[in-house]
Amino acid sequence: MIKRTFVNSIVGLAITAMCIFAFTSETFAKTRIVFGGGPAGGTFQVVANSIQVYKPVKAVKEFSVKAQTSAGSVENLRKTNSGKQQMSTVYSGHVFLGRNGMMKNDTRKYKNVLAVAWLYGAPAQLVVKKNSGIKSVKDLAGKKVGVGNAGSGAFANCELFFSHMGVWDKIERNAMGYNDAAAAFGNNQLDAFWLFTAFPSGAVIMAAQTNDIDLIDLAADAKSTGFFRKYPYFGKLSVPAYTYKGVNYDAPSFQDSALWVANSKVPADVVYKLLTLIYSDAGLKHMYGQKKTFKKMSLKTGPSNIVTPFHPGAERFWKEKGM
Repeated sequence: MIKRTFVNSIVGLAITAMCIFAFTSETFAKTRIVFGGGPAGGTFQVVANSIQVYKPVKAVKEFSVKAQTSAGSVENLRKTNSGKQQMSTVYSGHVFLGRNGMMKNDTRKYKNVLAVAWLYGAPAQLVVKKNSGIKSVKDLAGKKVGVGNAGSGAFANCELFFSHMGVWDKIERNAMGYNDAAAAFGNNQLDAFWLFTAFPSGAVIMAAQTNDIDLIDLAADAKSTGFFRKYPYFGKLSVPAYTYKGVNYDAPSFQDSALWVANSKVPADVVYKLLTLIYSDAGLKHMYGQKKTFKKMSLKTGPSNIVTPFHPGAERFWKEKGM
């Protein structure tokens, strides 16, 4: 009898402890915000990682931010729309096309993706070896070209531009991330590789360490073929001289804007809180410290050049700041 009572007591204490633990865990559990980044070597992943590791963000009691790698812009658009990712970085053009059912071979309308902030301008960059004879995208016919990860913004914009130029089906396409492409380029497995990311790119820096490189004048190709008229959300931009070793001239190109976006069901308070932390003086200093690409992030630029509807939490923040 005593033994049975002792056992019952032990079981009772165990159950009580489990209940207390469960209650405590549930009470203090944080809402998990998955932030979609991009492939290794790209700025999208730097955005996600930078927000995740910022100490004031990590100290928030109500939620936690988890950076997650992805193929890039197009995958982020779809996963954010479905709610598999609560936030992510997506190119403005893909948000616009997606919301209006204009994606290539995809007429779905991604209405659950709302704007939070403008982050930076991302230009197209086409890297070739110096003295390769490649002066235009049209010269790539028959060449081996790295075109970005399948599902990435780089891949989608490469397909868009190269198709417009009439060479998409005339090249040997290699779908791979920037770092892998730079390595293959250095090993003479590629004649050229395409990027759609902010400069300076670590992958291009890596390529320039082992090869003498050139950047193709993409703006000339775009202008001569009516690309800007057909796709007006792209803007003109040059990669400045000496951004990369051996490239001692401005390389004209075109750019899209990288946007911070959120699923429409993310609580407004969460978006508002993150903006309050990141767009503080200390938060902006932290972002710039992670990558110089973010030097134009500011209260003035955050709500600019955005045609996508804002998330309610972002709308509240930017209005309070007088933007």
